[in-house]
Amino acid sequence: MSTERDRVPVERSGQAVSNRSEVDAFLEAVRTMPASGAAGRRGRLIFALDATGSRRPTWDRACHIQAEMFHETATLGGLDVQLVFYRGYKECKSSKWHSDPDALGRVMAGVMCLGGQTQIHKVLSHARTEAGREKVDALIFVGDAFEEDIDEVCHAAGELGVLGVPVFMFHEGGDPIAADVFRQIARLTRGAYCPFDSGSADRLKDLLAAVAVYAAGGRKALANYRGGRSEAVKLLTSQMGR
Repeated sequence: MSTERDRVPVERSGQAVSNRSEVDAFLEAVRTMPASGAAGRRGRLIFALDATGSRRPTWDRACHIQAEMFHETATLGGLDVQLVFYRGYKECKSSKWHSDPDALGRVMAGVMCLGGQTQIHKVLSHARTEAGREKVDALIFVGDAFEEDIDEVCHAAGELGVLGVPVFMFHEGGDPIAADVFRQIARLTRGAYCPFDSGSADRLKDLLAAVAVYAAGGRKALANYRGGRSEAVKLLTSQMGR
């Protein structure tokens, strides 16, 4: 897998579009996370995105959200995040690990959609490699389709399950093939699956917040966070460990 190294694509003719809706949800998650990681260490979370052409309309609708929102989380700590995304022809990139929301925001804001097929196997394999170097507490994936060998992908998911990396699959749209595979990935890693659409932004925020809390503080923090939260979050947490 190639490494992005925080060099974002140059915008051409206004074509760069950033995943602002999901960025907003992610920042909400960071805003609500505990101040320190589980067992006295910082949590580590991989945030993976499908940046292929089919997701362009969703990204375009959310472009009005301002980049200044990143500054709201500048003083928070406890969670290191790595961005992974795929798009185009066999292009799958990862950023450095970031503890600074401003730096992560600059990387995320420069991502643009390009047509191509899904590369979820690469994402899972990359997460396995990172977890072999140092513990990864969770992987979030946001996508809408699946166009790969299901056995290869599920094998990679099983390896993450053995390493103790839960995968949280957030499914945009209603594609039944993707839904089936995403559920299997979540089950094999003891993570969770949840569908969403453009009208469920608040629900997605709550769900991503719950994952960030888990990555930063473990199951105890997640259990505390669950109290008084939405039914969507309770549904997500009830899937973990099955």
